Amino acid sequence: MIEKEIKNFDLRQIAGSGQCFRMTEIPAAIDAESGTGLTAKQDDGLLSGRSCTCSEAQPKASAAAETTAAYRIISGSRMAEAVQRGRRVLFRCGEDEFPYWEEYFDLKTDYGVYIASIDEKDSYLRAAAEAGSGIRILKQDLWEMIITFVISQQKAIPNIRALVEALCRNYGTRMEDFYAFPAPGQLNGATLEELQALKLGYRAKYIKRICEDVCSGTLDLELLRQMDYTAAMAYLKGFYGIGEKVANCVCLFGLHHVEAFPVDTWIRKILIREYACRCQKSTLERLPQTRRCEYLVRRYFARYKGYAGVMQQYMFYYERMGGTVTH
Repeated sequence: MIEKEIKNFDLRQIAGSGQCFRMTEIPAAIDAESGTGLTAKQDDGLLSGRSCTCSEAQPKASAAAETTAAYRIISGSRMAEAVQRGRRVLFRCGEDEFPYWEEYFDLKTDYGVYIASIDEKDSYLRAAAEAGSGIRILKQDLWEMIITFVISQQKAIPNIRALVEALCRNYGTRMEDFYAFPAPGQLNGATLEELQALKLGYRAKYIKRICEDVCSGTLDLELLRQMDYTAAMAYLKGFYGIGEKVANCVCLFGLHHVEAFPVDTWIRKILIREYACRCQKSTLERLPQTRRCEYLVRRYFARYKGYAGVMQQYMFYYERMGGTVTH
């Protein structure tokens, strides 16, 4: 067992931040004697192999009242269960597995520093960061993120989750009690017609071509891992089905280039509503519609050099939760 106290860490906020699609809420039970959060399945073999259980513990007198969330997290061929209570975190896993989950949750980074750096005059961003202060940028599997965010185009989060699970059930390796995300060779075995039958729509042809490119070495994942943000963006956008937004998501969530700032429908709405009014109207009017958000990101988020993607996540989460600040 490995115990840590973690600030700025909230399982429910991370699960709702739109960066991962195999993080599922589960029932949790409380060990009344020890005050430790235990998942309902702790004793049925979930701790074997590559499984890991993470629980946040408080003194037993307040344990039940402070249990906030329990989640199952699957990444590639690994699975963890986590129960959150306060800041003290107990990881129940083999020592050889802990470094993976420590990296996955980005536990070595102090997100309080990011929050403290926010412009005091930016009331919207400060409110968003306060609302989502437990969000972290997860360090996820690169291949999984490429396929996941190709699927995400013009899809709501529940639909994305369902499609990702369908791919795993049909083409991934069966683990103890879950399906791993399919490796490139496994997914490449699917025909275009089979992918279309999973209701992937136009995304099926993108996935098929990307699988072919990875398996042939045309899309070199190891080379991509070595690139900086600028080079990775240019490289990714050279492949069929990967545009600006998807490339930025892959950079942020699959390569951990925390400076990446994906602009989707939610973020575009925020930029126009909260930030366009802060600059001269004539300046925006001189720009094509397609370049206005890019200008706003550059003007108002360049000060967060190297970690603008963290701010993007606070904003995305806050907007999805219905938050708004008027000027």
